[in-house]
Amino acid sequence: MVIKSENSISDLLFDSVNFLLITLVTLSCLYPMLYVVFASFSDPVQLMNNQGPLFKPLGFSLEGYKIVLNNPSTWIGYKNTLFYLVVGTTVNMLMTTLAAYALSRKGFKMRKFFTILIVFTMYFAGGIIPNFILIKNIGLLDTRWALIIPGAIGTWNMLIMRTAFSSIPDGLEEAARIDGANDYTLLFKIIVPVSKATMAVILLFYAVGHWNSWFNAMIYLPRSRNLYPMQLFLREILISSSQVTSGESEINYMGELVKYTTIIVSTLPILCLYPFLQKYFVKGVMMGSVKE
Repeated sequence: MVIKSENSISDLLFDSVNFLLITLVTLSCLYPMLYVVFASFSDPVQLMNNQGPLFKPLGFSLEGYKIVLNNPSTWIGYKNTLFYLVVGTTVNMLMTTLAAYALSRKGFKMRKFFTILIVFTMYFAGGIIPNFILIKNIGLLDTRWALIIPGAIGTWNMLIMRTAFSSIPDGLEEAARIDGANDYTLLFKIIVPVSKATMAVILLFYAVGHWNSWFNAMIYLPRSRNLYPMQLFLREILISSSQVTSGESEINYMGELVKYTTIIVSTLPILCLYPFLQKYFVKGVMMGSVKE
């Protein structure tokens, strides 16, 4: 009985310390997001004069959202980002799935050679200038496809998907072959449905990448402002708000408010996807763990 009591006390102490640490880590991760949300609904003057932490909106105001949503650049950016998100992710998933399927087939004699060749690109790349020259010479500069075609396949994502395909029992393929299934039937009617957890995780990786992308747009769309994604407009707003001089107090106040408001407007839609795909994360990544 004494041993049981001592174990109970030690277990309780261990659980309490763990709970406290997890709570602190959660709050440290959650507070910056809450700060941005509270700041976006605050009065700009009170927000700029606030020097301490922020636990609630300072004088409720929707002025920031009115400015952002009435700005034509916001809707242009949203439209372009949605195009890059939908079309880009579709191209990514199609090309990655085809490449992963080919490299996961045990009957493909050169699969190790092509796998090594593809992995090589993860560690050695041409650099920004050669990529820019390539995009310009093939006629993709200042077009939407400059943000889609060059990154059609993410090497790491393809390796995860290839490993997930390789882990599927050979009996499924053999049964399908006996029934007369070809490679396309085998891939899209058997392997892809079985690997939906991994597919969902890879899809989210690609979608978040397109939604947050701004650097490639800045490089490959130098004269096409009408093709800018939302994140590039956000970058301009953040830079312009930080460059306002101290003498322009009213503009400075509104610039700070607009900065927080734009962050909320640009990140809220993609955050809404996480609750629907979160259940696939652990299962999908574990199924696609890199192995030989």
